[in-house]
Amino acid sequence: MKAGIAREALDGERRVAATPETVKQLVGLGLAVEVESGAGLASGHSDDDYRSAGASVVGSLDLGSLDVYCHVRPMDPTTAGALRRGAVTVGLGSPSSELPTVRALAVGGITSFALELVPRISRAQSMDALTSQALVAGYRCVLEAAMRLPRFFPLYMTAAGTIPPARVLVLGAGVAGLQAIGTAKRLGARVSANDIRPASADEVASMGGTFIKLDLETAEASGGYARELSADRGALQRALLTPHVAQADVLITTAAVPGRRAPLLVSREMVQGMKPGAVVVDLAAESGGNVEGSIPGQDISIPTGDDQGTVTLVGMKDVASAMPADASRLYAKNVANLLALMTRDGVVSPDFEDDVVAGTCLTHEGAVRHAPTAEALAALAGETAPFGSIQPGTEGVR
Repeated sequence: MKAGIAREALDGERRVAATPETVKQLVGLGLAVEVESGAGLASGHSDDDYRSAGASVVGSLDLGSLDVYCHVRPMDPTTAGALRRGAVTVGLGSPSSELPTVRALAVGGITSFALELVPRISRAQSMDALTSQALVAGYRCVLEAAMRLPRFFPLYMTAAGTIPPARVLVLGAGVAGLQAIGTAKRLGARVSANDIRPASADEVASMGGTFIKLDLETAEASGGYARELSADRGALQRALLTPHVAQADVLITTAAVPGRRAPLLVSREMVQGMKPGAVVVDLAAESGGNVEGSIPGQDISIPTGDDQGTVTLVGMKDVASAMPADASRLYAKNVANLLALMTRDGVVSPDFEDDVVAGTCLTHEGAVRHAPTAEALAALAGETAPFGSIQPGTEGVR
């Protein structure tokens, strides 16, 4: 079977779905690998590196000839429609926001695997792209803050006087938040954090941070993710966080609810109450933002309430792509490990009795297997049953 590795076309995307290391893994599984010329340049891999690993390098992929298509960013409907019926795709799918592509995959009879859907169980950790890319993003957020903060992170005791450590507050203690805590701590900052999930307190402490406990209901969904708070509870959370935000030199927000708009954790008034020169980094800017007014890819200067200075609000964009070498190294292993789970004797043949395979599958044989996405497509079309549900006597799409 032939597997194709795409050169990402989206502006700002510098990652690649396979590295020379994982090409060797795929070739070892019995797959013939084609890599689009230039696919790995931004992440430090030349066409010759891929050839040496056993891949063929082509000017452009013939999508209709591929059995397996590996990508980073979600496909567009045109790309999905160019794949042959029965082909397998592996990559980020963003199903909640890419419904036209999901429909095209189902109509085209494509078996697609969306890495956002990898179950959060121990044996699937090596395939969990959300976790691997969140690690990169959390690290990067701290570096972005440090470059903009007009003071040191660590404590310095000098002959000219003592410089106290910067105070860093992290909101959201998932993978990205914990990585941000650990990175800020290694840079010498005094770090505190808050999360609405009860298990986070021990995790924050393990990274060297101080957990801020609020008098607020816990909110943990299945798989260890956070669930969205009600409007009144969200307002209470912001009120309780306000004094902690005011004391911070750096605020990093990383909270997200899978498939939903990012929760609003910090209002403009809270930002205006911070110290002049403070920095706010909103990792969730692309999914609606944890901080009111954040714009993906832009720095905004917000005057403090006393008009004595400004606070810099940084809306992050393409965060993992800013570190394409290691982000690709991790992501490519996620892709290759999932394919390894489904490949026997050079043939990719998904076993839907396997919880990981079944949980990660987005579309198969004309049906949308991910129930929330199927329901969203049905609602979009005004249907009374989930889009693509398999009915007796049919072969896929209704």
